Amino acid sequence: MRDKGEYLFTSESVSEGHPDKVADRISDTVLDAFLGADPYSRVACETLVTTNRVVLAGETRGPDSVTPELLAHLARMAIHDIGYDQEGFSWKNAKVECHLHAQSAHIAMGVDAAGNKDEGAGDQGIMFGYACRETPELMPAPLYYAHLILRRISEMRRNGDKGVAGLLPDAKSQVTLRYVDGKPVGATSVVVSTQHAEHLDQAEIKRMLRPIVETSLPKGWMCGEDEFYVNPTGKFVIGGPDGDCGLTGRKIIVDTYGGAAPHGGGAFSGKDPTKVDRSAAYACRYLAKNVVAAGLADRCTIQVSYAIGVSKPLSVYFDLHGTGRDVDETKLARVVNEMVNLSPRGIREHLHLNRPIYAVTSAYGHFGRTPDEEKGTFTWERTDLADDLKRAFGR
Repeated sequence: MRDKGEYLFTSESVSEGHPDKVADRISDTVLDAFLGADPYSRVACETLVTTNRVVLAGETRGPDSVTPELLAHLARMAIHDIGYDQEGFSWKNAKVECHLHAQSAHIAMGVDAAGNKDEGAGDQGIMFGYACRETPELMPAPLYYAHLILRRISEMRRNGDKGVAGLLPDAKSQVTLRYVDGKPVGATSVVVSTQHAEHLDQAEIKRMLRPIVETSLPKGWMCGEDEFYVNPTGKFVIGGPDGDCGLTGRKIIVDTYGGAAPHGGGAFSGKDPTKVDRSAAYACRYLAKNVVAAGLADRCTIQVSYAIGVSKPLSVYFDLHGTGRDVDETKLARVVNEMVNLSPRGIREHLHLNRPIYAVTSAYGHFGRTPDEEKGTFTWERTDLADDLKRAFGR
């Protein structure tokens, strides 16, 4: 985004009950099952969800204790946790098909460590990380508030709050903010679409959601009434996988920075940490966040690239968008490379990624979340490198 002038910027989020997010949740539940049984399992799980049907496909390498029957049960439990027990999609009677098979021996040969060869990247590709000062979490503000609105609605629904009685799991939000000289100053429009029980009408749902949206935004940021759109089609009773097919990996912009930063194109959910689509994107966010947290810049974008079977990154690129405080970007790349081993093995060991920590990442973004030291989740959101970066640049 620009640092000068006045402009509008929009990001969207979707709830855990959105069909694509249901698929992401199940894929990450499968991954957690394998990593819980063997932290070095290999998993690339894709999920399709539609009317009372769940299809698992992909490649795995792990213990025999993780059976198709277990995975079917875990998929049902994930659907139950999300809140689906509807005629067209229910945790009780949805048919679950498991078509997972063994990982390709040729992929394994490139990825596995052997002799003097270190563990290689699970695929080629480019990955990006980003951080900025727009929110305390160092995330772009439009996406942060789009996530927050839906997360609050979900928490209230799960807690049985009467203020959202009749709202169902499938929902989307979209927040447009006005920027002045690179800083967000208020919302010009907000869109919330939420699945609901038949008896609720559009006006009633809007009355329910207005205080949630207004208190989710900073004080004075709420848009005018004519720019607050709730269920613009007028009715949203049929939703979730019964209303629309869902697939793993179709919400990669929602998962990352809401369009405020580049994206390499690789999805995260269902992939074990040898897949740099996931682990290297986490590492890039970790490094970018620490650069901004250290006060070296107000914005930071990082790109890395890999070749399948090769352990070291082919390139590491930093862009401080002109906000660096007397920081040479070439030196910064060198310093960061010395602090963190950006090989697949180095990343997963530094961030402790070989653990069953992924189901919780499948909704409301992989970034801008609070690390939980006890559970080991969101380790890439820590800012434990900030002091070392300050010292490296004499701060």
